[in-house]
Amino acid sequence: MSDHATMDAIARLVPEGSRVLDLGCGDGALLDLLQRTRGCSGYGIEIADANVLACVRRGVDVIQLNLDEGLAMFGDNSFDVVLQIDTLQHLRNAEVMLRETARVGRSGVVAFPNFAHWPNRLSVLRGRMPVTRRLPYQWYDTPNIRVGTFKDFEMLAHKNRLRVKDAFGLQDGQVVRWLPNARAGTAVFHFEHA
Repeated sequence: MSDHATMDAIARLVPEGSRVLDLGCGDGALLDLLQRTRGCSGYGIEIADANVLACVRRGVDVIQLNLDEGLAMFGDNSFDVVLQIDTLQHLRNAEVMLRETARVGRSGVVAFPNFAHWPNRLSVLRGRMPVTRRLPYQWYDTPNIRVGTFKDFEMLAHKNRLRVKDAFGLQDGQVVRWLPNARAGTAVFHFEHA
């Protein structure tokens, strides 16, 4: 998820001057944007060597860490905002990492591919797993080990006693607030402890 409109929509959820932890930060583009335009500070967590190097080249502080090992190195409420942008669907311990996000951050922002987007539903009705711009992999080679929907995350947040401050979909860089479960390829949630 690297297009500018999408990154801007996510960045607007992060208050100026926030201390940010970006889980699965990729090449550091979002954290770099937050540092340059919103005066934020913080760290990215990334496992891939090439992405760690890209972060360093951007001047983004990065820690190389496998998120499946957890966030024990960070204390409670160490960050103002913890980001999980296109990370949750790759994790074996997705629910545990969601709880960890809520523990180490005063608030969290999660974004992930919304499997209930109408083109995906149509593919499944036709008997095939979806392959779209947002989900560009075949079922047998996808890095996504979890598939979820906007509504699924609402239930998971409730189960884990997280208060959703804002929730919307993103489609082609545009915010979708009306029927986001069906009309948006990306689900976005901003939450805090209940």
